[in-house]
Amino acid sequence: MPLTEKSKLKLMVVDDESDNLDLLYRTFRRDFEVFKAASAMEALQILDRVGEMSIIISDQRMPKMSGIEFLSRTVEPFPDTIRIVLTGYTDVEDLVSAINTGKVFKYITKPWNPDELRSVVQQASETYQVLKHRTIELRRALRRESLFNAVTTAIRESLDYRSMLQTIASAIGQTFGADNCILRPVETISGTAQYRLLPEAFSYSLPPTAEALASIASLSADAPVELLDAPCLTEAEALRSVLQNHQTQISQCSGEHPPRCQLLVPLTYQQELLAVLMLYRNGLAPPWTTEEIELLNGVAEQAALAISQAKLYQRIQQQTEQMRSELAVAHQIQSNLLRQEFPEMDSARVQACCYPAREVGGDFFEVYQHPQGDLWLAVGDVSGKGVPAALFMASAISVLRRELAQEASPDPDIVMRHLNNSLSDNLVGSNCFITMVLARYRPATGQLRYANAGHIYPLVWSRSETDAPNYLKVRGVPLGILPVWKAAAGEETLRSNDVLLLASDGITEATVVDANHRNGSAMLQQEGLWGLIQQQELLDLSKLMSQIQSHTAIQEDDQTILALEVL
Repeated sequence: MPLTEKSKLKLMVVDDESDNLDLLYRTFRRDFEVFKAASAMEALQILDRVGEMSIIISDQRMPKMSGIEFLSRTVEPFPDTIRIVLTGYTDVEDLVSAINTGKVFKYITKPWNPDELRSVVQQASETYQVLKHRTIELRRALRRESLFNAVTTAIRESLDYRSMLQTIASAIGQTFGADNCILRPVETISGTAQYRLLPEAFSYSLPPTAEALASIASLSADAPVELLDAPCLTEAEALRSVLQNHQTQISQCSGEHPPRCQLLVPLTYQQELLAVLMLYRNGLAPPWTTEEIELLNGVAEQAALAISQAKLYQRIQQQTEQMRSELAVAHQIQSNLLRQEFPEMDSARVQACCYPAREVGGDFFEVYQHPQGDLWLAVGDVSGKGVPAALFMASAISVLRRELAQEASPDPDIVMRHLNNSLSDNLVGSNCFITMVLARYRPATGQLRYANAGHIYPLVWSRSETDAPNYLKVRGVPLGILPVWKAAAGEETLRSNDVLLLASDGITEATVVDANHRNGSAMLQQEGLWGLIQQQELLDLSKLMSQIQSHTAIQEDDQTILALEVL
């Protein structure tokens, strides 16, 4: 088995008889790098100095320490070594035990047959090389997996986009033993399929740790260094190639001072180039091997996925923040739309509150004093919540104010019909509707005339009496259901100390803690609302709403309430 001098396996022969030792040395010196030891202690010293042997051939019967005892000491530090025993006597029990425990590969009896010994050593050599190759591959695979997990774990610990890019640059630069590592995000040139580098860069330039250097060294330990074809390219040329071809580019530039090796890796996800990773090693460091580059490409795939997720997260955060800002503006606009100065009247007092479930909502109220003296009151509720309901709410208020501002004060049912005509097409097209109560109060006569489009019943009661309230039950369908709205107007006469209350179903359908403080909760309903009103000495809608909301875990719907008190 001819081997080159550089690739010769190490073989140790141990025997206290010099003739046998010289014979063994001469037998194998051409094919192996042979080390001689005249005793077990001398052999142990050589192992401490030289390290692992591929094969150890040891005499069994030696002074102070037998061959099997000596070989037993080599098992733990050198588990891959193949051990052969030469014995001049037949201590079968010890030899069989040593073979069964893996301490000895085979034993040869003295005097040995040279051809038999060469055959056993040849078999031992082949066994060692196969075993060593598998061990090396396993160790390298475990090291690669360890490196891969360490880098990807570090990358995935951050969701913030900028923090993610810096983490990638630092983790990869340190792990792969780069003197410098720069990560440059890219963007698509508008209207083309080309990419360009963004001005911001994320870099790593600290010296690699001893652990990182050991990990990199272990990747190519016991394996030949195989380099990619590495032409001498300037950084600009290499970058241009990566941006165009999305392929890893390595180049060695010996003409630079100091000379260095540069490795450019594209980070792509679903064929979209997200960034370019640039690693540099100076002339004193070994260049990257194909194995390192393959591992780096695998890590780059995970890094690209992480960057894509971070960009998506950042985009969602930006959109959410923009939406919050826009909703805050919409909330202010809606609040201004509902903010009204209630008319000061000697004969009546008006209160109103509106609390949307979200930033904006579909509930609304209106208080308008006609120049002829009529006082108009309205509470409405657009189906649904949020922005769509708020848009219809704004439209409803606009049309309502136009109708109420006519020269002659109209009847409530006529106003309701005109509202339906103006809004029904858009409401039907959007699968929405509006419930609403509209009331006209004439202070001079106390006449209350109202129209109800599918809204909950208004309440009327006298503060001087404790009887149950009067529910005004004349009602028609909601707006936006039929092309033409038709319903009779109801009529009532309000006297001194009478109160008219209009509310939305967000109040009566609020889920509150049971009045008896039992476990569980139930809808407030109009009966519960009336019970809370009776607890107040003077009607205060703000305190009433605070009491309701304090017993409500989540406000599920817009809540609006309006009261007219006749003095």
